[in-house]
Amino acid sequence: MKLPRRRFLHLAAGAVALPAVSRITSAQIYPSRPVRLIVGFPAASASDIVARLMGQWLSERLGQQFVVENRPGAATNIATEVIVRALSDGYSLLLATSANAINATLYDNLSFNFIRDIAPVASIIRVPYVMEVHPSVPAKTVAEFIAYAKANPGKLNMASNGNGSGPHVAGELFKMMASVDLVHVPYRGNYYPDLLGGQVQILFGPVPSSIGYIQAGQLRALAVTTATRLEVLPDVPTVGEFVPGYEASGWQGIGAPKNTPAEIIDELNKEVNAGLADPKIKTRLADLGGIAFAGSPTDFDKFIAAETEKWAKVIRAANIKPD
Repeated sequence: MKLPRRRFLHLAAGAVALPAVSRITSAQIYPSRPVRLIVGFPAASASDIVARLMGQWLSERLGQQFVVENRPGAATNIATEVIVRALSDGYSLLLATSANAINATLYDNLSFNFIRDIAPVASIIRVPYVMEVHPSVPAKTVAEFIAYAKANPGKLNMASNGNGSGPHVAGELFKMMASVDLVHVPYRGNYYPDLLGGQVQILFGPVPSSIGYIQAGQLRALAVTTATRLEVLPDVPTVGEFVPGYEASGWQGIGAPKNTPAEIIDELNKEVNAGLADPKIKTRLADLGGIAFAGSPTDFDKFIAAETEKWAKVIRAANIKPD
């Protein structure tokens, strides 16, 4: 039986629209089963704690379990590749971190392009560093430290937890902008014993792990690396007050495989931002030494691009190679 032309065209148009309608319906009932959140760090690490905190919030808000899976190794590249290869259905998410922005340039042969292959969903937290020195260093301010370092080129050791780590690139950025010569000393384990013993003299260390030594007077805080001062160290100035334009911090957020439906990304972004406005979560993030970092997916996309470009310049200028 032949269909009238108008009826045929109507049915054909409906058939073409079916996949789009199916995707929209799927997004409207999201999530209908547990969601996995892949973390490229070990359990009980700061990043893992952030992921579990936000995962619990999303579980309660959306009615399905957000299950954290730890896939440490290769400086988070293993975890990232898992999500790059996952289905774009919103049921596999990545705890994206500042390591992703650094790794984009640090590693030459990655099987993925982070900016191209991961869709930004929501930023969560920024974790500042603190520029801290051993008490034997005769400098009470950043300006005094710069003068002392210039008078003693190549004689001051700067600790980090490995080539291309956050503390390393934060320190290299300072070296470039302040025009000082510091000797980088990478550690695979805990660098604090050598810093407390004076074998290394300076560290751009994460605030959470450093603040106890600072408060005990075992290390001297010269400045924090964020653009503004921190509530936990209110009397400590920013590096930028002495080196205009300097800013560095670690950060975490959520990413998804490219082509994840916009409706799912927007829903997740809305709920993450609601969590960041919750006083209990803000307090927990502050306890980790971090600052709640809310924004739209577009904001997060622009931030990641800017971070990737900034650290690319530092890595190339300092000729940093992975461990």
